[in-house]
Amino acid sequence: MKWFKNSAFVKSVSIILIFLIVQLFLLTGVLSDFYFTTLVTICINIILAVSLNLITGFTGQFSLGHAGFMSIGAYTCAIFTLNMSESLGVGAFLIGTVLAALAAGVIGFLVGLPTLRLRGDYLAIATLGLSEIIRIVFVNLEITNGAAGLSGIPRNVNWFWLFLFTMGTVVLITNFLKSTHGRSCISIREDEIAADSMGVNTTKYKVMAFVIGAVCAGIAGALYSSFFYVIKPEYFGFLKSIDILVIVVLGGLGSISGSILAAILLALISTLLQSFADIRMVLYALMLVIIMIFRPQGLMGSKEVSLQLFSKIGQSFKKKRV
Repeated sequence: MKWFKNSAFVKSVSIILIFLIVQLFLLTGVLSDFYFTTLVTICINIILAVSLNLITGFTGQFSLGHAGFMSIGAYTCAIFTLNMSESLGVGAFLIGTVLAALAAGVIGFLVGLPTLRLRGDYLAIATLGLSEIIRIVFVNLEITNGAAGLSGIPRNVNWFWLFLFTMGTVVLITNFLKSTHGRSCISIREDEIAADSMGVNTTKYKVMAFVIGAVCAGIAGALYSSFFYVIKPEYFGFLKSIDILVIVVLGGLGSISGSILAAILLALISTLLQSFADIRMVLYALMLVIIMIFRPQGLMGSKEVSLQLFSKIGQSFKKKRV
């Protein structure tokens, strides 16, 4: 019984069960290719939303350039695997993913160092401009095949790699937030001037959060290109950054669990509305408006899913019944 009171043990068992159940469904054919594609989209959106939440929700830096870092990861991995897959096989995908993360992280550092001295709307405009610059560069490069993009990218993403990178991202950012560095980022969000006066190197930690977010977005881009065969610069435009931001805001700024829940919910809603092709986006937007009217702080607010949260809900439910 003591094991079930240990939240780390329960989380580990839950993670293993999720992996095994989905793997069983895939082996038995319960999950068709269509639903597995939806699952891939969910996992990629989780990586993107959790990493953007680190920048916007926990560090308080309003960024609209996440799609740009995703495109860097997608093109880096795609170009490498297209040239090296015959000789390296799956190894080309793994090396390409590492290179994608490094490339996105380096660009994130070079851009974040000067731009993160800005705040609020000015930072949002700067990161939006960065994303558009990256997109235009890919449109005009020969190695990326310009506006036509790249096709025939080897599909190396299966459920194992998808689950590994998704959980790895969540665990990495969760542990970072629990560390001294993470608490420094949260202090910047609460009051940057006060944090600076207390000796927190605000520029250092803002850049650190920005780079970690960019690295994770690069990994998401690598998974995207290695599953969907084709990538084009238009896939990573302004609207993609807005889609990621919608997931973060809907889930709750400052909640990892909220980002995961919102990524799953929006993907399922979008899938269920496929049969209403003509009015799908209208219904999708209407649902978002209704949710935000009745839950403006997001689905989870700033809370996280935990055993303590469930016990509090149970106690409050018992009190209401009494």
